[in-house]
Amino acid sequence: MPYTAYGQPGAPGAAPYGQPPHRSTNGLAVGSLVSGIVCCLPPLGLILGLVALPQIRKRDQNGKGLAIAGIALSALSCLLLVAGLVSGGFRSAYDGFKEGVDEASRSRSAFALRPGQCFTDHSKGEEFATDVRVVDCARPHDGEVSGTFKVTGVAAWPGDDAIEDIADKRCEPINAAYAMDTWAIPRNVGLSYYQPSRESWRLGDREVTCAFTGEKPFSGSVRSDSTRLTLDQEHLLLSLNPIETVGYREPEDDPDEDFEANRQWAGELLTAIDSARAGVRDHDWPGTSKAALAALGEELDTASRRWRALSAAADADAYWAAYEAAWDALPEDLGAEARTALGLTGTPPAGEGTQA
Repeated sequence: MPYTAYGQPGAPGAAPYGQPPHRSTNGLAVGSLVSGIVCCLPPLGLILGLVALPQIRKRDQNGKGLAIAGIALSALSCLLLVAGLVSGGFRSAYDGFKEGVDEASRSRSAFALRPGQCFTDHSKGEEFATDVRVVDCARPHDGEVSGTFKVTGVAAWPGDDAIEDIADKRCEPINAAYAMDTWAIPRNVGLSYYQPSRESWRLGDREVTCAFTGEKPFSGSVRSDSTRLTLDQEHLLLSLNPIETVGYREPEDDPDEDFEANRQWAGELLTAIDSARAGVRDHDWPGTSKAALAALGEELDTASRRWRALSAAADADAYWAAYEAAWDALPEDLGAEARTALGLTGTPPAGEGTQA
């Protein structure tokens, strides 16, 4: 084994030949410089630097320049902090930061919306919703989320049309349960939804977001579900709403073109009327509303007789003969007094009625 003298290159524990032993760098000096650079805690960097200087002299360490730089930067940061507090500049910066955070929290994907949230959609005209923002329902907004559901039982992408068919069927009852007081829904506000795209489907997206949206912004929530209605209000709406729902489904072809479809539809509406009669008659209404509910029951009795005659028509001529009387028995304001007596909206939306 070659001999190696102590103090020569290669000797264990020795410094390289011609160089002094290695001097460590003071850790506090490094911390002072880092704190001074990032400006997060200016006083900390100043303190670390002042403590580091005597340690460096006593321990014969490196880092004096680092400590001095840290002290200088930290002192400058302290001066800026004081100036900012005095002038209010930091308050303005904080307010701007907070506003940015608030703005970011309101901006989201349509699929991050949840029931009860109102939103504006500035991505109108685009194929996909890219700029949807949550707003207070009291402010003008483009829509209100009524609920969500996931498309199940379909593995491969079924196509936009298939998703739309599913959304139409599933969102209708979701909207109906969310806004039971249909007269409180502004005119030209109706069913809408956000559905997965082909691209998002590939990433596992199966959620459809159901909503009420309008042709123009509207204010106020349309929510009137079991969480916001009294038991009496809910019972009345559950009794009457099916009449309205079936009424809107009148066949497009008149009885001369498709008599059987019209007669079948009249029978469905008769069933809804008779169900409403039972609901009104069998419920124990509050004392102040009994008279109005009794009057509604009589109206429904008359409507039942007229629609029974219509649904029993033997041919198109007989159907037409009974048609007008049947609709006259279902006026646009059917149940208005009963609704008012129970604290519900007592005026149907302008231009909207049960008759199609």
